[in-house]
Amino acid sequence: MKWIQNYDKPLSMNIRSFDTRDTDAVIALWQSCDLTRPWNNPRLDIQRKCAVDDDLFLVCDINGVITGSVMAGYEGHRGWINYLAVAPESRKSGLGKQLMLEVESRLLARGCPKINLQVRHGNDAVIAFYEAIGFSDDKCISMGKRLIPDDR
Repeated sequence: MKWIQNYDKPLSMNIRSFDTRDTDAVIALWQSCDLTRPWNNPRLDIQRKCAVDDDLFLVCDINGVITGSVMAGYEGHRGWINYLAVAPESRKSGLGKQLMLEVESRLLARGCPKINLQVRHGNDAVIAFYEAIGFSDDKCISMGKRLIPDDR
């Protein structure tokens, strides 16, 4: 049992690999955190992730409720972080940092030398969070190209 800052009592916090039974709860979490976009089907994102390095897709449940997630990947050059989410009512509790520490540990165990992530312009609170845990602006432009459209 771990103490989580901003709570009066210890909560049973469990960071673990995603299980397909978590799908609906994780999608609801992502929606509550405004992480979903019309051009990305979250169910397909989950299916695709489960097919590749599924042990780098983590969730946190507190007393049986999914309150956090993080999805990572590593292709041999660098790791990537996606879908870091902490339920709005659990923010500033240290949960996001705990999720990042666990996924960083798993990436490091694979020999991953660097992690990259993307944050949307104007999301200053998230940028401040990542800076507080050691990330910095790489002064890069992120570009993307959709190869398979996600039909919702």
